[in-house]
Amino acid sequence: MPAVAEFVMPALGADMTAGRLVTWLKHPGDTVTRGDIIAEVDTDKGLIEVEVFTSGVLEKTLVEPGTKVPVGTPLAIIREPGEAPAPAAAPAPTVAEVRARVSPAARRLAAELKVALATVPGTGPDGAVTLDDVQQAAGKVEAPEAATAGRGERMRQAISAAVTRSKRDIPHYYIGHTIDLGPATAWLTEQNRERPVARRLVHGPLLVKAVALTLRDFPELNARWVEGRAAPSVDINVGLAISLRDGGLVAPALHHADRLSVDELMASTLDLVERARAGALRSSELADPTITVTILGDRGVDTVYGVIYPPQVAIVGFGTVVERPWVVDGGVVARRLVRATLAADHRVSDGHRGALFLAAVAGRLQDPACL
Repeated sequence: MPAVAEFVMPALGADMTAGRLVTWLKHPGDTVTRGDIIAEVDTDKGLIEVEVFTSGVLEKTLVEPGTKVPVGTPLAIIREPGEAPAPAAAPAPTVAEVRARVSPAARRLAAELKVALATVPGTGPDGAVTLDDVQQAAGKVEAPEAATAGRGERMRQAISAAVTRSKRDIPHYYIGHTIDLGPATAWLTEQNRERPVARRLVHGPLLVKAVALTLRDFPELNARWVEGRAAPSVDINVGLAISLRDGGLVAPALHHADRLSVDELMASTLDLVERARAGALRSSELADPTITVTILGDRGVDTVYGVIYPPQVAIVGFGTVVERPWVVDGGVVARRLVRATLAADHRVSDGHRGALFLAAVAGRLQDPACL
């Protein structure tokens, strides 16, 4: 008899305790492959596309759209290949078809008002579901601004709870290092000379790549604290802190950041920021980060001291790139500098190792062509 697996409500971060199933994108009888988006779930971080990590046939769904359930609750049963799938009641729409029929604003409002989109008739072009359709289905007229404000407040509360728990349970230590970005700035200028504006590189991807490569030599910082011990991760998935327009913060993963070129990191960063602010992140992007990097250069701050996001054990911060006097070969010159910080878990590493880590990051940035 083929084996079966439960598809459960995923934990999309330490601050998530429950989620609301918004819609199924696959239906009983459908074949699913590892990595397929199977459902959309509403959380305090927004509407998340949830992937399946088992290949097989979706045999049965256990939760109706609109239901809020705790993390770990079984949502569906997936049977491994080998048995004929149960007949579906209706052909399942593809992800593209579902999205085409619902505007992003209507989808967000439906999640806030707990409206199952599959039951809402669309009055927009080509049958698209509009804000008015969602409001009518909910039996109330509520401004989208109010719904957005409610999500922002819930996200702020969730962040507050996670940060409080982190500071209470994790013995943080902090260190900082000023990095000379002269070579990196010169390399960027040269790289961007012949590039169109849309493809020009900035400092951020260089900083992330330097951190990711350095983590290969400091695996204790690329780890998760699980069941009373640190478990180093084989993959280096850098969580990039992104502020949202409506308030709040998410840190989705740049998967395998150490293996990506600077151009690929640039493209992936732009993609993550766009999807994070549109409420279109995937569950794996929120569940997989092994360390977080926060870059506040566009906010004009010299230094940022981060709070570790459990179960991670470290967070790296970068401030604004500024031009200041700097000694080079015995002479004082104007140089572009950045202040880097590390907040790390003292149960896993210490200030000596942390200092070596930041120094190694700085060293890599002196030879940007090798990143």
